[in-house]
Amino acid sequence: MKYHLTFVIYLLCVKSIFAQMRTFDEIFPDINKDIREAAFTSQSYVRSGQKSAGFVLIGSGRNTALNPQILNFVLNKSPRFLLESIFVIPITPGSVNLIDIYNALGNIQGINKLWQSSDPQRKDPPVFENVTRIVSEKHTTPIPDPPPSKIIPYTETMYIKLKDINFGNSYYRSQIIPIQNGLSYTLTNFKNISFLFIPVIREGKFIAQLYIEPINEGVLFYIIAGADISDFLTSRINIDSAINKRLSVFILWAANGIIEKSNQ
Repeated sequence: MKYHLTFVIYLLCVKSIFAQMRTFDEIFPDINKDIREAAFTSQSYVRSGQKSAGFVLIGSGRNTALNPQILNFVLNKSPRFLLESIFVIPITPGSVNLIDIYNALGNIQGINKLWQSSDPQRKDPPVFENVTRIVSEKHTTPIPDPPPSKIIPYTETMYIKLKDINFGNSYYRSQIIPIQNGLSYTLTNFKNISFLFIPVIREGKFIAQLYIEPINEGVLFYIIAGADISDFLTSRINIDSAINKRLSVFILWAANGIIEKSNQ
């Protein structure tokens, strides 16, 4: 009976996930015109700042049709620093589905390909190197990405090791959960992020939430990230730039994977 009930709950979740696609304006009915226009450009809408300075999230608006849980993954951690971003990949509606998005998020090795370029003059160094999936938090042995899946699990947890250009070896736990009409991809550091042996962001104090949903205009990305950093380091590090630059890598990786799926 227990397993039967679990299966029924799972089917109800799947049914809601594959509901009729929404439009951008249905999700953000009261959004500012300039912000909406920015969300449909390659630069996207991005804003960040200290929570204590009165930072107000668009996604938390009273009429916004986002599941509150999407924001609460981050807000429940009460981070001092917040970042919010919204953008839409303008691909043909229906050219990708949630399984395609799920498989794009599972392709960890795709992060390593972001800096592969045929342009020999390209000089920007990679933010991350040697990105790999690992066994678990306790066992950091590299393992390959699995083959593409034909189903979306109720939940899945992955572990990632990467070499950061400034912070050395860094370790993240990611979790994929179907929610509302899309997929939630939550990323958290499970070890300190340090600079010259000085912890910059302590274990579990960085969390990023990517919510990805196919909509009539393409594929929507809603991103919220939070971090706790000491006042001592905040005054010495450009936090906005450091977090935005690294989060952009994960966003670009996911977007590229989705675009690649749409072209197949």
